[in-house]
Amino acid sequence: MALSQNRPLSGQEHLWLLPLFIGSGCSALIYEIVWFQSLQMVVGASAISLAVLLTIFMGGMCLGSLLSPKLMPTRWHPLFVYATLEFFIGVMALLLLFALPAVERFYVERVGASVASVLLRAVVAGCCLLPPTLLMGATLPAIARWFENNQQGTARIGMFYSANIVGAVLGCLFAAFYLLRMHDALIATYVAVGINFLVALGGWVLGIVLPNQLQNQLQNASATNRVDAAYGGWTVSHWVIALSGFSALGAEVVWTRELSLMMGASVYTFSLILAVFLIGLGVGSGLGAAWGRNHSQPGTALAWCQVGAALSAAWAAWMMARSLPYWPIDPSLSSSPWFGFQLDIARVMWAVFPAALCWGTSFPLALAHASRGEDPAKLVASVYTANTLGAIIGALLFTWIAIPKFGIVHAQQFLVSAPLGGAVLLLALSRNVGRDFALQRLGIAVGVVATLVLVAMLPAPPPGLAAYGRFLVTWNDEPNYLYHADGLSASIAVSEFENGVRNFHVSGKVVASSEPQDMRLQRMLGHLPALLCKEPKSILVVGCGAAVTAGTFVVHPSVERIVICEIEPLIPAAAGKYFGGSNHEVIKDPRVEIIFDDARHYMLVTKEKFDVITSDPIHPWVKGAAALYTKEYFDLCKDHLKPGGVITQWVPLYESSLAAVKSEVA
Repeated sequence: MALSQNRPLSGQEHLWLLPLFIGSGCSALIYEIVWFQSLQMVVGASAISLAVLLTIFMGGMCLGSLLSPKLMPTRWHPLFVYATLEFFIGVMALLLLFALPAVERFYVERVGASVASVLLRAVVAGCCLLPPTLLMGATLPAIARWFENNQQGTARIGMFYSANIVGAVLGCLFAAFYLLRMHDALIATYVAVGINFLVALGGWVLGIVLPNQLQNQLQNASATNRVDAAYGGWTVSHWVIALSGFSALGAEVVWTRELSLMMGASVYTFSLILAVFLIGLGVGSGLGAAWGRNHSQPGTALAWCQVGAALSAAWAAWMMARSLPYWPIDPSLSSSPWFGFQLDIARVMWAVFPAALCWGTSFPLALAHASRGEDPAKLVASVYTANTLGAIIGALLFTWIAIPKFGIVHAQQFLVSAPLGGAVLLLALSRNVGRDFALQRLGIAVGVVATLVLVAMLPAPPPGLAAYGRFLVTWNDEPNYLYHADGLSASIAVSEFENGVRNFHVSGKVVASSEPQDMRLQRMLGHLPALLCKEPKSILVVGCGAAVTAGTFVVHPSVERIVICEIEPLIPAAAGKYFGGSNHEVIKDPRVEIIFDDARHYMLVTKEKFDVITSDPIHPWVKGAAALYTKEYFDLCKDHLKPGGVITQWVPLYESSLAAVKSEVA
């Protein structure tokens, strides 16, 4: 098939690229899930490690997007460039798969016992993630040169961005619910690499069939850009889309924390939330592309989207505090987890989808508003970079500061206010005149004020959500809550009934209590190994909980050192304050050292050996805890036991399956 040299591409010819974008997004999300799971086994799953991994991953895509227009000459065919990038992403993924064992050895040999070595974690994560993510970030600017360098062409890119997000949804669900559940990281990587190679092949074939129609106009645009570069920089569109990315990722952090309380903190819950969030972004991006293609004032449309995002975020806050926790759903009545997933999807869609839709619509509108007829690759790269930088800052700020320092309510107020700032920027800096625009400006101003009123009235989630999670509605008489706080990685609560029984809750689950049967269990995990091991001196307790298990070792006279490894910093202090009488004030004992890290990572990097290794009751279905029930973990424990040492492990028979218990025992 031959095209005339000056004929613009038809809509049908543009649509040929959609399967490529869907495949690219699918493989990217499979990689993200697999790489995060794999690298957490190396650098740990603590809040520090997760922040490092997220920053490197998103930062690599941001940098790749920013650098790609400068490194790719306009004479290169966009489809050939796109296909080549996809091919080398697959190659990099294969190299990373086989390099991980060597990376782990390098890390372990150098980190020693310094579990706070953030710099080394960043170096390791950067060496693994930067090469492929740089290529991933370059793909959208590369293919942007296939579109006309005008408002219609740049807005149309939003449709392909939407297709990429559709692929991401498929990849997220495919990886979480099938590839990693039924197979392993090796098979998941091979599948993603195969998709990359198919996308590359399709891109090369289309590149042969469809010649580079836009080369001349891009070369002219590049010449214009060289003149404009002297005074170029971020426009109001860039700042608005940065605020949009900031609030979107901040909301994802906050809402994932809240929704995981009412749905259970399993890997499937996190995947469902991410999938629904991506669906909203994808649908919104498609709508924004259609809206921005012919809209005479894309800046006004972008401002309305920011007001809509703020109102939708306020809606989500209200729903998660006053509605969703009280839906009359008894999870114990479900005969299959798949029925529970259906209800979970409905709850997430009800709360999260509207705001995600508005944030998704913002990206193509920002492209249309920022378009000045320049090289589409540079335009897309700059807008994508602004959005991603805002997202990185939002994710880190809400994870590290907003939630643990100020709580979920103030964090929600902050994220609702951010898109309002974008709307105000557009109102203040827009140069449009005329009666219609004045009415639009008045309407947006009213929307901003109304949203600010809602922000001041945002309700707090009920403490029972942190206490009982999805089973909150099954409790007719809630206890008195003595303590409730949101930490770096978990929300915790301490409750007390009228009969004096206290419960310690972590992320919607009772992890310890002063009930006699629970006390027997928690103390038996300490007394059994202490009695079986001849005069134990050094003890490692995995997970603090109410510190009852750790406290049992205080009464054994031979014990000289007790190490408690806990991932959430708030837990030991709460255990010491509210369960001190039950745990023999172990938190204040001079023999105790508290390590704030995940236990597997600590076991990986420490050189210390122990007489006893035990754990507070930890449920394997909770995200991240399954690593403490694997053969590799028990091999690590064996390597860290002194001669004659003893390890004890709690295996729950409830909230589990026969296959899971057999796997744990084996």
